[in-house]
Amino acid sequence: MNIKQASEISGLSADTIRYYERIEIIPPIKRHENGIRDIDEEDLRWLQFSRQMRDAGVSIEVLIEYIKLFQMGDQSIPARIKLLNEQKEQLQAKINTLSQAKDRLSYKIDNYETHTIQAEDKLRPFPGKND
Repeated sequence: MNIKQASEISGLSADTIRYYERIEIIPPIKRHENGIRDIDEEDLRWLQFSRQMRDAGVSIEVLIEYIKLFQMGDQSIPARIKLLNEQKEQLQAKINTLSQAKDRLSYKIDNYETHTIQAEDKLRPFPGKND
């Protein structure tokens, strides 16, 4: 398949696919004689893996490190597991922060008339506003 088709399937832009190939997050993609990428199912699995990792909040730098470890073979499995656990912990911390923010917003919404309006009325206005 060409890069446009791979983009539609993977949900990654063509530019992102080219970037991931350039920085070696995915292996080099085979090309036709005219230089057009010929993306196969294995390439697509790499693209989907990369997208899933990025969706989980894994940075490009950490993803590059993970791929380098993967290329080292089975002896790097403990290091890969450690790296994934660290990323999982960071993701959980973000989830906790977002959950607390959602709870604060829910409280404000649920208590808007009985609490939020009164609290907002006590806030100092911005200079030059409401004059």
